[in-house]
Amino acid sequence: MQLSESLTAINNGNWLVSGKAADYPENHSVEPHCHNKHQLIYAIQGVMVVNAAFSQWTVPPSRGIWMPSGQVHAVRCVGPVQMRSVYVRPDVELELPSEPKAVSISPLLSELIKACVAISEPYAENSREARVMNLILDELKILPALPLHLPQPADPRIHAICSTLQQDPGDGSTLADWSARLHLDEKTIQRLFQNGTGMTFGQWRQQARLLLALERIAVGEKIIDVAGQLGYESPSAFSTMFKKQFGMTPSQFFK
Repeated sequence: MQLSESLTAINNGNWLVSGKAADYPENHSVEPHCHNKHQLIYAIQGVMVVNAAFSQWTVPPSRGIWMPSGQVHAVRCVGPVQMRSVYVRPDVELELPSEPKAVSISPLLSELIKACVAISEPYAENSREARVMNLILDELKILPALPLHLPQPADPRIHAICSTLQQDPGDGSTLADWSARLHLDEKTIQRLFQNGTGMTFGQWRQQARLLLALERIAVGEKIIDVAGQLGYESPSAFSTMFKKQFGMTPSQFFK
């Protein structure tokens, strides 16, 4: 089934796009599940940690996660979360992403999402409601990806390292330290990290720390406290690494 060059939110009397609002309390967990539609998960308040297969994303406000249909995923709420979702039927060719990814939500798309969750079906093809949904379809095709992804390795040897670092991100153990603990040589550990995550040990630890920092800053912790807890020598060292990874300072990121 093909869409014409002019996208329409209604196809053969069926609605391609729909919205849903759900509010969750602090520390709420949405158990693993999947949908028969594509889903854009967006929190207008709160931070979400989303897990799917061997991947994890930390999603602060004004960002979202694109979840293709059929992909099993779970959500953990960091603080109270006001979640807004857009669902898109997968049986129509829209050139939408085929893999989960963290995405930037533009001010326009944010307002469209807020509007669409109040729209009830059915709605007329030439109505304001249909135009809102058509604009959402246009915006979904140009979602910019964000580096909010933390791969989770399947190999149990490096999974033990990753679990420890996520529980204690300030752990400064070197590759040599882990080599001695696991009775693996350093080259083997690096190879397992590269094969299992696409990152070196150092890159993975840095990403884990920065994503945990996003969680903590988003719920009101001070940068000076977060930097110390995560093993940085100073707030300026933390801010420099944050800007290198995300292209802006922590204060700019959360504006």
